[in-house]
Amino acid sequence: MKIWPGSHFSRVAFVVLAIVLSFVFSLRTSAQDTVLETKEAKKLEVVIGKSIVLTSAKAVKRVSVAAPEIADFVLLSPREIYITGKAAGITTLTLWHNKNVLDVFDLEVAYDVSRLKQKLHSVLPDESDIRVVATHGSVTLSGVISSTANLSQALALAKAYAPEGKVNNLLQVAGVHQVMLEVRVAEMSRSLIKRLGFNFNYVRGGDFGISTLGGLTQVVSPESGILAAGPVGLAVSPAVNALFRFNKQGADWTGFIDALREDGLVKILAEPTLIALSGKSANFLAGGEFPVPVPQGLGSVAIEYKSFGVGLSFTPTVLSEHRLSINVVPEISELDFGTAVRIEGFVVPGLSTRRASTVVELADGQSFAIAGLLRETVRDSVAKYPVLGEIPVLGMLFRSRQFQKNETELVIIITPHLVKPLDAAKQPLPTDYYREPDFVEFYIEGLMEGREKKQPLERTGEFDGEFGHAVSLRN
Repeated sequence: MKIWPGSHFSRVAFVVLAIVLSFVFSLRTSAQDTVLETKEAKKLEVVIGKSIVLTSAKAVKRVSVAAPEIADFVLLSPREIYITGKAAGITTLTLWHNKNVLDVFDLEVAYDVSRLKQKLHSVLPDESDIRVVATHGSVTLSGVISSTANLSQALALAKAYAPEGKVNNLLQVAGVHQVMLEVRVAEMSRSLIKRLGFNFNYVRGGDFGISTLGGLTQVVSPESGILAAGPVGLAVSPAVNALFRFNKQGADWTGFIDALREDGLVKILAEPTLIALSGKSANFLAGGEFPVPVPQGLGSVAIEYKSFGVGLSFTPTVLSEHRLSINVVPEISELDFGTAVRIEGFVVPGLSTRRASTVVELADGQSFAIAGLLRETVRDSVAKYPVLGEIPVLGMLFRSRQFQKNETELVIIITPHLVKPLDAAKQPLPTDYYREPDFVEFYIEGLMEGREKKQPLERTGEFDGEFGHAVSLRN
C-alpha cells in the first residue's frame, strides 16, 4: 500500500517523527546540563568533637553526608548548616538548591592538634621548625629538630595526644651525626723474679746417691735415649747456671746451683681511632686470634678462634650539637700459658683479661680517662726436704726457693669528636712523597729512598665547618 503526501497516514508519520526527534533532543540537552552542573569539590576541615557553621550563598533545599559515622549536620536556616565531626576520616558533603547541586565539599575530620602544638611550644620553646599535622588515625611530626634529646621529648608529648599513641616521626635531627673516637691505651708492666735452688749428688765406686729437689737434674738410663749432659746417669736442666765438683778418697761430690734474678719491663701503647654514626656501634681489635679445638660427635674435632689483644667497642649518641653520650667497653687480653689446658692432645692457653665498661656524657673534644686498673701479684714458694731443710745454714742446700712479683698499671684516655667527611677531590697519602732509589742510590749509597723529591703539593682551601678542612692539591 502506498502513502501519498497529504494523506492521513502521511500526517501521522510526520507527527510521530517530530515526537521522536523532540525526545532525543531533550535527552541530549539534559545530559549537557548534567555535565555543566558538575561541581568541583571544595576542601572542608573539621576537628573531632568540634563544630563549624557553614554559610551558603543561596538557600539550601537539601543536604547529604556520604558517611554519617564520620560527620553529622543540622540545618539551622536555609543558608546556615551546623556541621559536627564525629570520627577521623574523609567523607563528602553535598548541598542542593532547588533541583541543582549547589556545592560539593571533601569533608575531612581530623584530631585536634592545637593543644599538642601549645605543649610543644611550652616545653621546647627554641624549636621553631617543628610542624604538626593530624592525619587519618595518627599524628605526624615533620620538620627539623636541634637534638636527639629534644626529639625524644617531642615524641613523648605527641604520643600522649595522638590517638592510641600513633605518631609518624618525620623529624630530622640537625647537626653532625658522625662521631670519631680517639683512644689511647697505655699499659706498663713490671716483673721481678728471684730463684735459688740446690741439687747435689754423691758417687763412690758402685754406690750412687742423688738429690733431685727443684728438678735441676734427673736420673736417666741408657735405654731412655736421653743424652746425659752432666755426670754419668744424670740429665741436667738448662736452668742450672753454676756447679761445683770435688773428689776425695775415690768419691765424687757434684753440686748444681740455680740462682737467678730477673727484672722485666713491658710497655704497651695503642691509639685506635674509630668513626660511627649516632646510635651505631664500632669495634676495634689490635691483636690476633688463636685456635681452640672443640670436640664434636663421632670423635671429630672442630676449630674455633678466640680473639685477644687490645680491643675497643663504643656506641655514641649525639644529644645535641655540643653534647655526646658514649658507651665505651675497652678490653686488653693476652695469652696465659700458666692456665693452659690440654684438649684432645692440643695445648690451649688461657687469657689474662682486663676489661672496663662505662657510659659517660661530655662535650665535643673533651676527654675522660679510665684509670686505677692496677694489679699487683706476689708469689713466693719454698720446696725443701723434711728435716734436712730445717737445719740451720746447711739446710739451704736442701731447699729450692722462688719469688715472683708482677705489677701492671693500665690507663685509657678517650676523646670524642663530631666529624663530617671532607669535600676534597684528593687527599695526600704517605706514598705521595716517596721515590724509589735507583741502582747507585740503593746498592752503593745504601739509600732506601731516592734523593730527588717530588715538588711539594700546594695546599689550598678553607675550613669546612668546625672540624676537618677541605684541601685542594696542585703541583
